[in-house]
Amino acid sequence: MSAATEQAFAPSYAQARELFLQAAQARGLVVDSRVHPLPGRDGEVMAMDVVWDGPAQASRVLIVSSACHGVEGHCGSGVQVDALRRPDWRPTPWHSDVAVLWIHALNPYGFSHGRRTTHENVDLNRNFHRFDQALPDNPGYRDIHHWLIPAQWPPSEANEAALQDWVDRHGKAAFQQAVSGGQHSHPDGLFYSGRAPTWSHQTLRQVLHTHAGHARHVGWIDVHTGLGPSGVGERIFACKNDASALARTQAWWGSKDTPITSIYDGSSTSALLTGLMWSAVEDECPQAQYTGMALEYGTVPWTETLWALRADQWLALHPQANAQQAQHIRADLRRVFYTDTDAWKQQILVQARQALAQGIAGLSQA
Repeated sequence: MSAATEQAFAPSYAQARELFLQAAQARGLVVDSRVHPLPGRDGEVMAMDVVWDGPAQASRVLIVSSACHGVEGHCGSGVQVDALRRPDWRPTPWHSDVAVLWIHALNPYGFSHGRRTTHENVDLNRNFHRFDQALPDNPGYRDIHHWLIPAQWPPSEANEAALQDWVDRHGKAAFQQAVSGGQHSHPDGLFYSGRAPTWSHQTLRQVLHTHAGHARHVGWIDVHTGLGPSGVGERIFACKNDASALARTQAWWGSKDTPITSIYDGSSTSALLTGLMWSAVEDECPQAQYTGMALEYGTVPWTETLWALRADQWLALHPQANAQQAQHIRADLRRVFYTDTDAWKQQILVQARQALAQGIAGLSQA
């Protein structure tokens, strides 16, 4: 890996944002910064930064976004910075009616503070609900919340035995669904979906309406980490359960080596989720044909990831924890969502450049 490629990835949100802004400026691109109301962990300004890259009136728009789940932004930002610096991934010639909409740090709070959630403790990719209607219920989460986030950390042997007993009785698939599918019952819990739109939710809707409200075709690659084998970018279908949308996604991004998986048929490493972010396209760009996927890069086994998430949520509820324990918990959360090695980063970029080029090619033929 070259030094320039390595330096596309940053160890902090503030540095990642600076690299993104510099890369956009070097290309002569204008940045639309939607500033977050709170300061970052180190007092820095936080923002959802948006860059339009291509013909001003292009009606075919590829969205490439990072940090939906804050701490995962180390990877997604690296993908964006690399692409802005090295446009050799683009097909030649560039289609005259295609543009890329780079959205850096969908959840800048989580990215800056090293957490997966927004400042409202909400999982952004579970927050896109019709809040004037009845919200989905998750009775499994209610059953296990008190074991997932116990009063002390690390949890007692008795606590873990009780949690394991639930898993043994209901199965691993039911456990993953209960934990990660999204829940509205415990604002202090994991994968909380919220009871109102978050700042990031509202801001993203504004961005989509402003920048893609005219588009006839919208593609979306949303970069994530934390599920699957290390360094492997699972391509997860990110549209409604519709055969024509699935066929387009498979045509754009699928192959024998890179199959398109789905939460609807159980082929994805992800559980079946509700309140998904991409659904905002239907409201803000109703005239557009939409095709999208989540590019989910593996890091460590899910059991390690869940342990780190539980510890992080416990820490959020116990700010009085001693500094050494807090530092360890924060470092472990970052570790399970960001593998800070040259080999892993190279795997990420090779797959990302291919997916970006495929997205442009798909839009060009739409």
